[in-house]
Amino acid sequence: MLSSVLSVRLSNAERSLLEVAAGHARLKLGDFIRRKALEAAEAELLERNLIVIPMNRWEEIEALINAPARVIPAVKELARYAPAWKP
Repeated sequence: MLSSVLSVRLSNAERSLLEVAAGHARLKLGDFIRRKALEAAEAELLERNLIVIPMNRWEEIEALINAPARVIPAVKELARYAPAWKP
């Protein structure tokens, strides 16, 4: 696996805060920062609300949207049960 170095400037207070948090998580500072940065990046990407449909697939997507609904037995079976969060 190839790796690269990412350099970030921090104030002394910011670094101290990260060091304390890493200690609480029982992680080395670099491991803590890498983990939290990746978690934040994943969350950011999951919040995307723009869907891009390539022009060459537009008719296919439109046909799927306009197709009549079909019964899916497994979904029909699930619909018989109350959600787990409801008593």
